[in-house]
Amino acid sequence: MLMELLAVMAPVLCGAAIGFFWVRLGHDYPMAFVTKLVLYIGTPALILNALGSAEIDNTSFLRTGLATLAVMGLLLALSWPFARLIGKPWKVAVAPLLFSNVGNMGLPVSLYAFGEAGFAYAITIMVTMSLLQFSLGAWLASTGGNPLRSITRSPTIWASIVATVMLLSDVHMPRFIGNSLELISGFTVPLMLITLGVSLANIRVRNLAAGVGFSLLRIPFAAASAWAIGSLIGLPPLALNVLIMQMAMPVAVYNYMFAQKAGREPEYVATLVFCSTLAAFIYLPALLATLGAMAN
Repeated sequence: MLMELLAVMAPVLCGAAIGFFWVRLGHDYPMAFVTKLVLYIGTPALILNALGSAEIDNTSFLRTGLATLAVMGLLLALSWPFARLIGKPWKVAVAPLLFSNVGNMGLPVSLYAFGEAGFAYAITIMVTMSLLQFSLGAWLASTGGNPLRSITRSPTIWASIVATVMLLSDVHMPRFIGNSLELISGFTVPLMLITLGVSLANIRVRNLAAGVGFSLLRIPFAAASAWAIGSLIGLPPLALNVLIMQMAMPVAVYNYMFAQKAGREPEYVATLVFCSTLAAFIYLPALLATLGAMAN
């Protein structure tokens, strides 16, 4: 079991460590370029490749998306008392509570822990959460602009729509397109991990106790909510395990970017991102071991 957990976490840790120490050693990292490359090319290719060739029945696919929305709805409903509990304004606390790092960290862990089948479920969860993050999340952070316009201009959203239609209608893309997407999507996960490490290296932490306390409250609650709702909806065991793990991921880096742009305590949100991400390398192996035991 220990070697299996190490096989899952080692690639994630190594990828993030490369980015972290690359910046700490004084090397340049073109963050803006890499972010656009991953967001506009890599992620759409990854979604099309993963969902376009996924062996998931339509019912399980739709239930996974519905379960994700239900968990997010529950977290949103309880965000006000949660904000009061940690002593922060609601608009500061709600986004870190809702949006976990289902992309940069969640996708690699899903791939190595659950294989290609679990990876397709992880993509489904990421797409659902991304839709909410770049609409509701942008509005909550008061970043300005029109969230609906941002959604309609997002290649990730359009790729998600195309991939969903293909999956539900059992349509397969031509082989030359599939091979091209597989090649292009291959750089996405490594770049996600390296960029995660770079982001951690650039974040300034001011209050470790606040970050640790937030993680201790959010992570078990999000995981328990995913388990309860996924079981109630009747998700298949694999989809349920992926949902629990994805919802228990650390606070997404995008929350820090939104908070920084809106001027809503970005240093506090940065602390949440940093502490929860470091804590993930401790609690994720335990969570994966628990999920593995439940499956058996």
